[in-house]
Amino acid sequence: MYAAARRAGPWSAEWVRLSGGPSPVTGATVDRSGMTQAPARQAVRPTDTGPITITGVRTAWEPLAKQALVTALIVGAAVASTTFDLLEVSDARTMWSGVGVAVVLLVVTAAMTRSRRLTAFEVVVPVLDFLAIGLLRFGTGDARSAFLGITVLPLVWIAAGPGRWRIVLPLVGTAVPFLLPVVLESDRSVEVNELVRLLVVVIVYGAAATVVNELSRRSLLQLSAAQRSRRLAEDEVTQAAIVQRSLQPVDGSGLPPAVRVAGTCVPARTVGGDFYDWYPTPDGGAAVTLGDVMGKGVGAGMIAAAVRAVIRSSLGDTDPAEAFRWTSAGLSTGSADMVSAQFTTCFHARISADGTLRWVDAGHGLTLLRRASGGSTFLRSGNLPLGVGTSWSSVEATLMPGDSVVCVSDGVLDLFGGDLDSLERWQRFADDRPDIDALVAEVEALAERGDRQDDVTVVAVTWGGTPA
Repeated sequence: MYAAARRAGPWSAEWVRLSGGPSPVTGATVDRSGMTQAPARQAVRPTDTGPITITGVRTAWEPLAKQALVTALIVGAAVASTTFDLLEVSDARTMWSGVGVAVVLLVVTAAMTRSRRLTAFEVVVPVLDFLAIGLLRFGTGDARSAFLGITVLPLVWIAAGPGRWRIVLPLVGTAVPFLLPVVLESDRSVEVNELVRLLVVVIVYGAAATVVNELSRRSLLQLSAAQRSRRLAEDEVTQAAIVQRSLQPVDGSGLPPAVRVAGTCVPARTVGGDFYDWYPTPDGGAAVTLGDVMGKGVGAGMIAAAVRAVIRSSLGDTDPAEAFRWTSAGLSTGSADMVSAQFTTCFHARISADGTLRWVDAGHGLTLLRRASGGSTFLRSGNLPLGVGTSWSSVEATLMPGDSVVCVSDGVLDLFGGDLDSLERWQRFADDRPDIDALVAEVEALAERGDRQDDVTVVAVTWGGTPA
């Protein structure tokens, strides 16, 4: 915003010194406002920030990824045992049977990615992995096997799910590799050291399963709370956007017949810091306003609503500068630290029934006065923005039939390159489109073509009455 204003008037150096420049802006969400021939308003769309429900956290490929890791380790253990003499192969058939079980389970998890019904039985896969690991252990030296540690993977897989029963199930699973030799060799007796080893393993793995299950439970609770908070915040932002759109004028039906208006605001976020307004005045004329609050989002939108409301409340004052003085008093917080966070550039004008234009500019400098006879000039002043300056003075001009006043926010200049020459390019663009409805419609179309880093707002008024 300050880059455009720097080209607009002598107050720019002071403004930049006080404000320190604009804050960063990201994101882009578009909602339309009406123009002279007001189209139906579009519903405000909430910002899309991803899935909200807990079930949305899990994805279909997760079981496949987990099983792929377990299968890779089992296959790698079997291949390594066959290849290297340092690793023992006591029963090759049983060892490869374990590999076969793991591969079959991998195929099953692949099928789960395509069938929701199968995912209900996901826990069966890590349970059977204990069997595959037991077969691998038995075939690679039994008690001397180096691959018992693979049991940690299905243990964590099971224990990380919801429910305390997922602590008990891994305990049973870890016992399978130790008890499987008794099943495979009926004449084999269980030695005491093997039972002690089993007891230690069950205790250690049971503690690990308990810790994993508890951490997972707490993480899910925190995630659920965070998602509820995010949903509430999104709803509040959406409601704020709806309120902001409702404050924008829909058409010019309430204005004098000699006045035609058009306007649009395409915010960079769900809630923007730009606003425009028009309304009839008690003297039979009309008033038009465009403001650009520093920053974006809900905070800037709240300040924009406050500025609009105070300016509107001053419709009885024939001097538009008086509206700025009331607005400045309303924005004052008494804290110098808040100056750079609250300033607003603004243009406000009143058009009387005889075509007299009285306008005041608070550091905006982006208003064109287009003459029906041809040519245009910028309406500029040395006044500082609201929230920075303390006094403003209005300027008077006379409109001829067909003359127009076109005011834009600095986001429009970004559509024309955003460089030092964008102001001149915008002026030529506006001069080539004498009809304000067509002009506003084309600016809106340009704004909607891509992402924006700033709000895009334009308001235009054409006077068609009889001069005094």
